[in-house]
Amino acid sequence: MTTTDAPDVVLRYLDAADRDDSDSLTSCFAPDGTVTDEGHTYRGRDEIRAWRETVAGRYTYTTTVTGSELVDARNHRVSVRIAGNFPGGVADLVYRFELADGVISRLTIGG
Repeated sequence: MTTTDAPDVVLRYLDAADRDDSDSLTSCFAPDGTVTDEGHTYRGRDEIRAWRETVAGRYTYTTTVTGSELVDARNHRVSVRIAGNFPGGVADLVYRFELADGVISRLTIGG
């Protein structure tokens, strides 16, 4: 499955996450952007950077994109399978991106 139909900022986010590049990943977000993951919400680029560095430092995993869907002009969904050294070892997740002005205003990660 390719994500070539995904908005540029979504592709940049996925690439930065794959490379563990916190600077590039954080720059994909609006200054007041949010990430909700595992029931916690992280607000602003500083909190998003800290969240990403904590996740990247805690576990080693690979991400495989399994689907990509444009919901509407502002919303895009990407389905992924992650496999690694976290409890359970494998998880299927959906990244729900809300976009505004060419950046991510909200990312919600869930099953």
